[in-house]
Amino acid sequence: MKKLSFTVIIAISSMALSQAQEKKVPDAVIKAFKKEHPNVKASWDIEKKGFEAEFKMNGKDASENYSSNGKKMATEIEIEEKELPKKALEYVLKNYPNKKIKETAKITDANGTITYEIELKIDTKNTDLLFDSNGEFIKK
Repeated sequence: MKKLSFTVIIAISSMALSQAQEKKVPDAVIKAFKKEHPNVKASWDIEKKGFEAEFKMNGKDASENYSSNGKKMATEIEIEEKELPKKALEYVLKNYPNKKIKETAKITDANGTITYEIELKIDTKNTDLLFDSNGEFIKK
């Protein structure tokens, strides 16, 4: 019973926090997101350069970044390793041979430029590697 009560309290607290954060997000940002995703629930994070909506898209984890005036800056969606460019995987195998890939994502910016992100656990830290649309390494 205590576990159930604790779980309910955590769930309610999470919902309240999400709603409180959404209230801090400008109306223009909320409207822009809802225009594109009318029936999608998102949780919001306030970031240095704007706002990030985290949600599910076609059953996959996704996020979108918006400027304070509601302009969408980028969309990031979880992908499978097999969807990465071959060169990106080869780079990881060559430069990080004993590291396991934790997450992979495809990022599309406001101009339609595609980059890929591969998250590795290196020592005790999660490290993101970025690659261009051809799989060429960009930065760590």
